[in-house]
Amino acid sequence: MNIQKIVLILAMASGVAMGAANAKDQGHGTITFTGSIIDAPCSITPESSDQTIDLGQVSNLALKDGGRSIPQVFTIKLEQCDITTSKTVTTTFSGTASSANKDLLGLAGTAKGASIGISTTTGDLVKLGSASPAQALLTGTNNLSFAAYLQGDGASATIVPGSFQSVANFALDYP
Repeated sequence: MNIQKIVLILAMASGVAMGAANAKDQGHGTITFTGSIIDAPCSITPESSDQTIDLGQVSNLALKDGGRSIPQVFTIKLEQCDITTSKTVTTTFSGTASSANKDLLGLAGTAKGASIGISTTTGDLVKLGSASPAQALLTGTNNLSFAAYLQGDGASATIVPGSFQSVANFALDYP
């Protein structure tokens, strides 16, 4: 190979390398897909499997003597339901129980003297660790509606203002 060809090849190679080194990053990213396959007659929508319900800024006076905040409705959405094997569903909520009332969720944070209750939309308490009343299923899409509220821990409780959070897990059962 003559020297001119070698110089030409080296010049072209360095030009390509320089172009790659000077290329602008015009955007990049990563997409992670998660989920699970469940043995159930319905699928749970992605927005239902991980929710945050804001109970608002509740006055300590509203919670005095076991008072309650205004319930905030939340929904567990089911889709692609096939009712050939089951026509009803129950929901069981679990989490860290309140020290004042084992049927309610305890609070974590600086707020004290209250607990979180979960109820049916008719206002009946769904006790922590106990199944809700059975709800009828329809083929296709179903909405399981519940409500959550903040409740003072009783007449002897001192309500301490502050922020709080609490986590409830839910499990569905198709009896």
